Amino acid sequence: MPKLSYLKALNRALGDEMDRDESVFVLGEDMNFALTNVTAGFLKRFGPDRVVEVPLTEQGFTNFATGAAMAGRRPVIEFQIPFLLLLVFEQITNQANKFLMMSGGQRSVPVTYLMPAAGWRAGWGAQHSDQPYSMFAHMGVKTVLPATPTDAYGLLTTAIRDDDPVVFFGPLASLSVREIVEYTDLAPIPLGSGRVHRPGTDVTVVALGHLVHEALAVAEELADEASIEVWDPRSVYPFDWAGLAESVAKTGRLVVFDDSNRSCGMGAEILATAAEEMRLQAPPKRVTRPDGAIVGAVPELDAVLQPTRQQLAEAVRSVLKSTGW
Repeated sequence: MPKLSYLKALNRALGDEMDRDESVFVLGEDMNFALTNVTAGFLKRFGPDRVVEVPLTEQGFTNFATGAAMAGRRPVIEFQIPFLLLLVFEQITNQANKFLMMSGGQRSVPVTYLMPAAGWRAGWGAQHSDQPYSMFAHMGVKTVLPATPTDAYGLLTTAIRDDDPVVFFGPLASLSVREIVEYTDLAPIPLGSGRVHRPGTDVTVVALGHLVHEALAVAEELADEASIEVWDPRSVYPFDWAGLAESVAKTGRLVVFDDSNRSCGMGAEILATAAEEMRLQAPPKRVTRPDGAIVGAVPELDAVLQPTRQQLAEAVRSVLKSTGW
């Protein structure tokens, strides 16, 4: 069977949806050059009417997509760095995401905001290393964060077909991941459905985005010490709380591994909900970035802010040793 890379999964999902539905089109900067490879071959395949090159006007073309969606199209905007989403935060959260309610249900806004380069790379720069998925979840915008090629294919397909705006984060550290797949098995994945990547009985590790692969490595390293279940929410809004409760009911202990800031991040939200609504045998822990801005530019300073395998292993051991509340 062929190996499918994360980037090729995005290319295949977007191309399949453009073949299936003529209302789908893609727009963004450097579309003609396909710099991220997500739209490689699309200009020749679909033409300039459906592969739209735009100038450096993020707020302008994001609002253009809102208008196109209200007129019956399904735009997919490709951004290349997370900072650009912050430029258009108001357009997405306060306009596109609320317009269905503001219009009394008359107009939906089915725009997909595709970010195939979210996240951290050492020394990339102060505006390039953020993971703002928690912010969109906080504002009630449908937000997905797949870790694998098959999940990327399935969730991008669902995002494009959804009648609401959806923000899609493709973590930079996952883009080189490959999976052996049968192409006929690729299918849409519902938003709000978590995935058990590794079953276990002693502790649940909730890992988000590229940290799923780090968590699986730690689970393997600690296999002689504990049976670790690695659980991936895949969507941060809506969140699969029932799926997490099922995992925690089995293990009774919880560690969250999250590459967003500690305060008000997804790790904080998951721990709070678990403490309120689930039966935990010991206080849970989270491994996150510290609060504050990513320094960027200096790789050594950048690196010390990232959650690590060692921190996760220490958190797992601490939770397992805890005698309870």
